[in-house]
Amino acid sequence: MSPSTAPAWLVPAYSRAAVGAGATASGAAIDAAASRLIDRWTEQERRYHDVSHLVDLLRRVDELHQEAHNVHLVRLAAWYHGAIFDAAHSAAYAHRGGEDEAASAEVARTELTALGIPATAVESVAAMVAGLARHSAPADNIDAAVLSDADLAILTSDPQRYRTYLERVREEYAHIPTGDYLTARRAIVERLLARDRLYTSPLGAGWERQARENLTAERARIDRELAKLAELSTDSA
Repeated sequence: MSPSTAPAWLVPAYSRAAVGAGATASGAAIDAAASRLIDRWTEQERRYHDVSHLVDLLRRVDELHQEAHNVHLVRLAAWYHGAIFDAAHSAAYAHRGGEDEAASAEVARTELTALGIPATAVESVAAMVAGLARHSAPADNIDAAVLSDADLAILTSDPQRYRTYLERVREEYAHIPTGDYLTARRAIVERLLARDRLYTSPLGAGWERQARENLTAERARIDRELAKLAELSTDSA
């Protein structure tokens, strides 16, 4: 999806969130910040972590908005959480993946400060963005919980959409050998399944069962694929 085909409501949605968070910059400056972000979200290398993912995330935040303390800040964190993306070998999937939450948090600090948003609000957004690196929201931070749950909501998709999600993520890392990718992906799935809860907001809790079913099925599929690779390697030795 190119910037020209991004949903028309995205820029006004960003503007409402920024104004709601206390922005004092002009409307033109706020719209320009939104357009810069859309340019980031439509970078060519993105296949899953693209503007469609941003749209889905914002819609999931809307589903959970009743749980949020300050939904404007949660929406801004959604906008910035994947501002910096790098799927190169230097950003090995096993360690970090494409979204660089720490760097994205710095982008949020710089741009939101320039829009005149109060420092405390800016820091709240940046902390939520950085916190997505582990998807482990502090127990006393419901806004961070809402953002984390919304970002993990893809895991609760119906099986067909879940497969599409996996295919698009794999496309982002097509340069990584299959065995390495599957091993890294399995580690991620295992860490998620090992958690006591995937979703920590009250409304998000209803997504738990389907997400675990999808992850369990994915783990089994990965194990089969890894076994086939091992067999092929043995046969060719």
